[in-house]
Amino acid sequence: MRLGDNCLAETTAAKFAIFVNQKFKVMANTPSNMLPLGTTAPSFELPEPTVGDKLRKLEDLKGKKGTLVIFMCNHCPFVLHVIDKLQELYEDYKDRGIAFIGINANDPEAYPDDSPEKMQEFVKEKSVTFPYLFDESQQVAKDYDAACTPDFYFFDKDLKLVYRGQMDDSRPGNQKEVTGEDLIIAFENLLADQPQEEIQKPSLGCNIKWKG
Repeated sequence: MRLGDNCLAETTAAKFAIFVNQKFKVMANTPSNMLPLGTTAPSFELPEPTVGDKLRKLEDLKGKKGTLVIFMCNHCPFVLHVIDKLQELYEDYKDRGIAFIGINANDPEAYPDDSPEKMQEFVKEKSVTFPYLFDESQQVAKDYDAACTPDFYFFDKDLKLVYRGQMDDSRPGNQKEVTGEDLIIAFENLLADQPQEEIQKPSLGCNIKWKG
């Protein structure tokens, strides 16, 4: 290939990358901020679009033994990658005293696919049966220092943080099976009254779509 041809190819590739970023709003891979262990779960009262915007409180939704708060959304490929397994884990643990609460804090004006109306479609399409709430002001996400979707926070019966981080090692495209291993270990440790793992790996996903 001649030098001119090489430069033309690089320029074309760069222009295509810019087009893709603008067209599809490619998301940055963002890790969890890793809220300090022992933090008390910030209280909240948020609407649940799938049940007529009924206001739901953390105190009413928390589990008898533990509560998993998940910052998630409808369109993020990292969420779509794990949502089936997440629903499966909910079915496995809901009767063992562990509650799941999903929260969408993305700006729906900039990302219409994450609107409350689309949340209703998402829940039906993915057969999600745990509460999925809308944080329109984004204050709850800020209170939890949430950074990405999905971002996981697991609290004990007293709403003290015992685990935060990834669901497992699987990511879109890395060819690793979605197992939920890290969450399962955290759940089982809590249920067995055993200490949590000292090493907790951050979750990774699309950045939360902040307003402004």
